[in-house]
Amino acid sequence: MTLQTPPPSALPDGPPVEIWTDGACKGNPGPGGWGAWLRTEGHERELFGGEDPTTNNRMELTAVIEGLRALTRPCVVTLHVDSTYVMNGMSTWIAGWKRNGWRTGAKKPVKNVDLWQALDAEVSRHTVTWRWVKGHSGDVGNEKADELANRGVESARRG
Repeated sequence: MTLQTPPPSALPDGPPVEIWTDGACKGNPGPGGWGAWLRTEGHERELFGGEDPTTNNRMELTAVIEGLRALTRPCVVTLHVDSTYVMNGMSTWIAGWKRNGWRTGAKKPVKNVDLWQALDAEVSRHTVTWRWVKGHSGDVGNEKADELANRGVESARRG
């Protein structure tokens, strides 16, 4: 699945960037971690962090937010995620949530609204192409993001 978000009002001036993200949680809720691997023009950057307690969905969202937040100027981004929750949220749900004042079709508050709003703000700075990848299927970037997310879990466990 591929999704293209509209470009920001200012044209991106940064180089093309590829970002792979992943979240992990040991128990749901439980200690969790997020990871993001960024690549551009021969450079790489690894990011990870964790929380305890948290949920897998919160870690998946946090990984994408932190990956985009690390970019210091508007960029053309290819974002690889293995989370159907994030992909469905960005491709199907978010427009309705915003239209309904961050409420679901059932008029209930959107879960993880703080993170969805932060993600919406970060995406608006860039031109993003979303790519869904199957987790644990040999995609090098996804495996790296998973490794980073698990490092985040360990950091959360250590406090």
